[in-house]
Amino acid sequence: MLKATLRSFLAHKGRLLLSALAVVLSVAFVSGSLIFSDTLNRTFDRLFATTAPDLTISPKEDLSEAIPSGATATLPAALADRVARLDGVGAARFDAEQDGITVADAENESVGSTTGAPTIGTDWNPTSRSPVELTSGHAPHGPAEALIDSETADRGKLRIGDPLTVIAAPGSFKVRIVGIVTFTTTNPGATLLYLDPPTAQTKLLGSAKAATSISVDAAEGVSDDQLKQRVAAALGTGTYEYRTADEQAKSDLDQLGGFLDVIKYVMLGFAGIAVLVGVFLIVNTFSMLIAQRTRELGLLRALGADRRQVRRSVLTEATLLGLVGSTVGLGTGIGLAVGLVALMNAFGMNIRTGEMVIGWGTPVAAYVVGVGVTFVAAYLPARRAAGVSPMAALADAEIAGTGRPLRVRATVGGLVGAAGAAALVGCALASRTASAASLLGLGVVLTLLATVIAGPLLVRPVIRVLGGAFPALFGPVGRMSQRNALRNPRRTGATAAALMVGLALVGGMSVASASMSRSFDDQIDKTLGADFVVQNGNFLPFPQEVTDAVRGTEGAGLVVRSRFAPVAVRLPDGKRVETTAAGYDPRLDEVAHITYAQGDTAAALASGHLGMDVDFARDHGVRVGSRVPVEFQGGRRTELTVGALTDQDSADGFGTQGGIYFGLGTLERFARGGQDSAVYVNAAPGTGADRLRAELEKTLDRYPQVQVRDLADYKDLVHDQIAVLLYLVYALLGLAIVIAVLGVVNTLALSVVERTREIGLLRAIGLARRQLRRMIRLESVVIAVFGAVLGLALGLVWGVCTQQVLALQGMHALAIPWGTIVAVVVGSAVVGIVAALLPALRASRMNVLAAIAHE
Repeated sequence: MLKATLRSFLAHKGRLLLSALAVVLSVAFVSGSLIFSDTLNRTFDRLFATTAPDLTISPKEDLSEAIPSGATATLPAALADRVARLDGVGAARFDAEQDGITVADAENESVGSTTGAPTIGTDWNPTSRSPVELTSGHAPHGPAEALIDSETADRGKLRIGDPLTVIAAPGSFKVRIVGIVTFTTTNPGATLLYLDPPTAQTKLLGSAKAATSISVDAAEGVSDDQLKQRVAAALGTGTYEYRTADEQAKSDLDQLGGFLDVIKYVMLGFAGIAVLVGVFLIVNTFSMLIAQRTRELGLLRALGADRRQVRRSVLTEATLLGLVGSTVGLGTGIGLAVGLVALMNAFGMNIRTGEMVIGWGTPVAAYVVGVGVTFVAAYLPARRAAGVSPMAALADAEIAGTGRPLRVRATVGGLVGAAGAAALVGCALASRTASAASLLGLGVVLTLLATVIAGPLLVRPVIRVLGGAFPALFGPVGRMSQRNALRNPRRTGATAAALMVGLALVGGMSVASASMSRSFDDQIDKTLGADFVVQNGNFLPFPQEVTDAVRGTEGAGLVVRSRFAPVAVRLPDGKRVETTAAGYDPRLDEVAHITYAQGDTAAALASGHLGMDVDFARDHGVRVGSRVPVEFQGGRRTELTVGALTDQDSADGFGTQGGIYFGLGTLERFARGGQDSAVYVNAAPGTGADRLRAELEKTLDRYPQVQVRDLADYKDLVHDQIAVLLYLVYALLGLAIVIAVLGVVNTLALSVVERTREIGLLRAIGLARRQLRRMIRLESVVIAVFGAVLGLALGLVWGVCTQQVLALQGMHALAIPWGTIVAVVVGSAVVGIVAALLPALRASRMNVLAAIAHE
């Protein structure tokens, strides 16, 4: 049996190749994502571990910032001298650093990172652990000199002697490049500007006595933990945070972890789609191969092979296919990881391919996925093969009947579908976001399974409709193509299922994204009342001088500032909620339309008062007049009176949990050092909007980080952000289509082999080669469109239910992108034509006599 299995596998290696490609893609994405994420983690772990001092002292941050406030926490720089005198300390120095600055060249063009990495200004105080070294020029001396990293210099075509404008929180200032520094370790993509320490303190932090942290080196023979204990004992634990080199490296890695996890999970998402779609392909391939080998298997049974041996033979072939696919997929995954590293390098994050990390878990995961997928996918065909009697096989009977198994499918599919439909109905009726989202996820999984299980039952009614015009348009060839697709519902259903999965995903996400865009458009129309909004391009805060420049612009009338700060509120029900609060200038009503359940803007912005979202207030027992304890960064606390409750479309009021906001006077009193996040501007009487925009852009030309947006610009910005999600979905769709095309090609190729004698007879009675190719192409098209119809119908249901979940967050508009849906159906027909090219060509080149004699 082993010899027979090996010979069978080698005899059908051409037919198994396309199935192996599905395994290769699945394994490649799994192994590539693991290698890439392991490499990034090891690279940054090494970077942070080699550059972190033995001990870092920093101000205690009690609250996390969901939205940047622009405030930089500082401590006294003189603390370094005090620490240096402690027992066990070898050396101590202060650090003066600010990220989020803007660096512009002589043409007022930003030279900072374009990939989202920060632009950091810091003091030049090189040590053996510095991540850079001075490779040309000299160290900065005085307030007009600076160093820039070599990669930023290359990207911005900067040279020693070039002028730069630095825009920091205290204000902007001019410097000249006097040296270039080069990274000795991995550059995470950041732009680094170095100033001499006194300049960094005054220009970046606004005080010659301030620092952002203290770096401490241990004396010889003193461990990091001992150093931490001694310094903490001397300075106290209430004001500062103390991190050893390992703790600091872990903290830095955790901050970067979100970005690394996104990349990892996106790639694993691709792997999941590849695995899911590949399962359909492999099931279909093995089912057809077994059907074609009916006589061979029957002969083995007649010669004494029992059911278990036949089943084991088929599963052995699947295991061999999985091993081959996993091996090739692992190699492809390594190549994919190398390509991703090269892509990251192109975006400014320099990672050496020689540092590629291939842990033991990667090949294990690769072979578990590859072999596991093929084994599981081949199990049902193997059981079906083992269930054939020797006499039925010798009579060349079809293994796959159409009676009882389809009735079983109908029963199981109906039950699973009913459970899925109930979950989706529950999602639509739910009143809480968490429960609605859970029911949506359950409903999506169950309805997908139900459609896959019951798909063959839908083949005959749907394809009779989709191919109903074929006989009239293409005559007998069209009728035969339609009947070929109807001949084996299981095969057609499994082939279409591969395409259905991807199109269901894109259909659902298209409806959700279109609904989000429409809802945001409606909210912007309802809430934004200003002529223009001045904001940072990446939504980071900007310094006061930008706001002053806006106020001084000719034609500018009312100017209202917006600022954010992290807060923690203690609610009457005993819960402590950390969130981000907003602060606004008076006359907010003139630039924003706010709907109130109780109170008004004046009451919310009054000194000692705040506003809150009405649903949040109701959930926590808050009402107008309630006194709410509020904690700000740095431990500052106060009690504020609830002056108003908002009833905005967004469940979170102003975009953060609780929708908490108050006057800027209150915010500036308790949250010092913050920067404006947006400035709303109305034109002065007698000034048109076009003229004001031109004047604002002229005034702000020297601040490349900020942009002037009107209502239409705001909508475009939201659409662009949502489009990023769609691009990911379209990429997943592309992968699913690639594997689905392989599935259609495989099905048609095996179908051609199966119908060799039939094709020969058709050719013998006068069917031309062109007609034969058309028949196979039409069969492919109707299968692909069938998959598209099922997928889009399922996706539309998912999308509508997703919109119901979004409605609980204030996004009430439902939009269905009919243009996208029509384009997908047309594209599916094109996919069917492309998939049929090779099988149709092969069929048309058959020798007629040899085909008739084929058994």
